[in-house]
Amino acid sequence: MARDLPSMIRGTYGHPRSFWERGLRLDDYGVNAVFIHGASLDQATVERARAEGCLVFAEFATLNGGYGDYVATHPEAHPIDDAGKPVEPATWFMGACPTDAGFRAYRLQALRDLLTQLPSIDGVWMDYLHWHAQFEDPYPIFAKTCFNSSCLTAFQRWSGVTVPDGEVKERSEWIFMHAARQWEDWRVSVLADWARQIHEIVKEHNPQALVGNYQVAWKDEDLAGVRRRCLGLDFTALAPYVDVYSPMIYHGRSGKTPEYIAEYVDYFGEQYNLPADGFPRLWPIVQAHDEPRIEPEEFARVLTDGSSGRSTGIMMFTLDSVAKDPGKLEAMRRVYHKLSAAAGE
Repeated sequence: MARDLPSMIRGTYGHPRSFWERGLRLDDYGVNAVFIHGASLDQATVERARAEGCLVFAEFATLNGGYGDYVATHPEAHPIDDAGKPVEPATWFMGACPTDAGFRAYRLQALRDLLTQLPSIDGVWMDYLHWHAQFEDPYPIFAKTCFNSSCLTAFQRWSGVTVPDGEVKERSEWIFMHAARQWEDWRVSVLADWARQIHEIVKEHNPQALVGNYQVAWKDEDLAGVRRRCLGLDFTALAPYVDVYSPMIYHGRSGKTPEYIAEYVDYFGEQYNLPADGFPRLWPIVQAHDEPRIEPEEFARVLTDGSSGRSTGIMMFTLDSVAKDPGKLEAMRRVYHKLSAAAGE
């Protein structure tokens, strides 16, 4: 299990199906860990990946309201904006109200089912742990949520603030004028409590399993602190419940240059004082997917830079994108074998 971790995780994200269909083996390319969407992971995949020398981690879609069409069929879980209207999807992403008890029970049961069906997996990576927004596109989409009765009641109970009665628009304006910081802190606490319970469920199943988090690769001060204000993400608040941070440093999609990978890895390690040995750890995920085109040498660079500094792991989005491109396959093989040799493996 995950207690004996390699000194450097050389990972892939996505089901290895297309990679295997080409007659390839993960260990031949230096891969020692696979991260696979939980809904597409089965025991046969776990066994084959293990036979090729890999740890196996499951991605868990936490606050994605599109799963099972839950939000579409449960309007009480649809996030409500500051004008009192149900939010529109943020391009392809549809969030859910994090305080809706039915949605929370639904997702946590899905986690328990995953762990029951695949008892030997080495850990679970939380995904979509944020309030409704879209940060994976070049032009992020933000919404002021959530102002349904569940959230307004929970906020007042948590903060001790009494929000005057009125229409949603009036109540949201009052909060922003008189209790903006309490509102921001409360939203952070809601996500931290989701992480706490997911951590608890995973560790009860297997104390050695890891809990990771896929997250936006923004600095604290970026866009006037919007990561905390809008997404509700405070990495210090999550720290007790996260073994591994996996910032999604998709430089091409976010309109940044490859140099940003090393810059962000250095920033994150220093900002959050990550230990040289121990937890939490930093395993970034970098871009291989061609949106826009990522050339093989560019891909090799972001893999290398993503595993620099205090990083002790790296993976790419997605393995399928690599498998379809001979140049990227060779880049992954070259970088991963170099990392393996540096680790003395």
